[in-house]
Amino acid sequence: MAEATLRPETHAEVEEAVCAALVENRPLEVIGGGTKRTVGRYGAPDAKIDVSGLSGITLYEPDELVLTAKAGTPLGLIAAELALNRQQLAFEPVDLSALLAGGPSAIDNLGATLAGVIACNLAGPRRIKAGAARDYFLGFTAVSGRGETFKSGGRVMNNVTGFDLSKLLAGSFGTLAVMTEVTIKVLPAPEKTRTVLVRGAGDDVAFKIMRDALASEHEVTAAAHLPAAVAKESQVDYVAKAGASVTAVRIEGPGPSVEYRCRALRDLLKSHGEIEELHSANSGMFWREVRDVQYFVYGPMGAAEQVWRLSVPPKAGASVTAEILKTIEGRVYYDWGGGLIWLSMKSRADAGHAQVRGAIDLCGGHATLVRANAEVRARIPVFQPQDGALMALTKRVKEAFDPKAILNPGRMYQGV
Repeated sequence: MAEATLRPETHAEVEEAVCAALVENRPLEVIGGGTKRTVGRYGAPDAKIDVSGLSGITLYEPDELVLTAKAGTPLGLIAAELALNRQQLAFEPVDLSALLAGGPSAIDNLGATLAGVIACNLAGPRRIKAGAARDYFLGFTAVSGRGETFKSGGRVMNNVTGFDLSKLLAGSFGTLAVMTEVTIKVLPAPEKTRTVLVRGAGDDVAFKIMRDALASEHEVTAAAHLPAAVAKESQVDYVAKAGASVTAVRIEGPGPSVEYRCRALRDLLKSHGEIEELHSANSGMFWREVRDVQYFVYGPMGAAEQVWRLSVPPKAGASVTAEILKTIEGRVYYDWGGGLIWLSMKSRADAGHAQVRGAIDLCGGHATLVRANAEVRARIPVFQPQDGALMALTKRVKEAFDPKAILNPGRMYQGV
């Protein structure tokens, strides 16, 4: 059967499409720009609802630090509008389009959308300082799997009474409702950004560097470590030509303050290795690479390499990686001060999920298979498996919003 694509351009058309699918008991794949379409289990419903036609900023009040936009509004458009007022999305949204498409030339989508990044709750290196996407998600209008329109939240952070449905929809991957409009909090953009690099540190020393920097009074907004095999893939010369590992710490804010804090950090970290400093342009390029996993777009096996995203307690990052690499050949790098591990490895029928999750079980945390072919994603758990009680709760929530499993069925967990 040929795949049918519904392209609503209004909220009413979204509601009509969901109601029709409900009557026909026809599952819908919910997409925006399609950049994260292959994250999750492989379900492939016969029909999809594409909300990219719901685009445009409907309210922006710079003085109030609040923006409302239709669900399919491209992040690029929002970023450009915010830049005019020296503001930004503080959670630093991740763009996985190149990673998932196998390279820029393979991309045929419209770009990441606001509702898409909220639905996946993706946040970049600033997560350790500013928080997750859900922390800036003020409110929304949506259509549930019952075909009913509902709203939650508003335009300020402290207006919530009862259930905070915004937090529930963030990270639900379109399995509970189709958002049509989203309201978010924005923040001023920093006047200056600089990054202090320490070259040649092993994993244990690198984790101490990041820990000391984050515990300092210097208001670090990002900390990452690239082993030598990953650092050489950077487009930033100071990183690629280091010939060694690179540990990076970012400072942002007013110019004089940034300069002072960088000097202080250099003094604090200089005993650990050769020090270098990236200024605005190179610093921005470096953290985009870290954020968007650009080091793993290509590799020894090209786009066929499988990629995992592991979230663990920062103090356990090095031991988790060591445990996995005992039996799996791969490359890793660390973000979030060591709490976020990106792992790339040669394609395997089971994606090494037993070894990966076995290592996670030693310390707590979760692992998500971000890149693998459809057969592998249908075969193994893509998201961290839930225990009986938590899975029962997940099913009850799904049934409350989408009792016939119309929206992205099985995207996160089989049978949900």
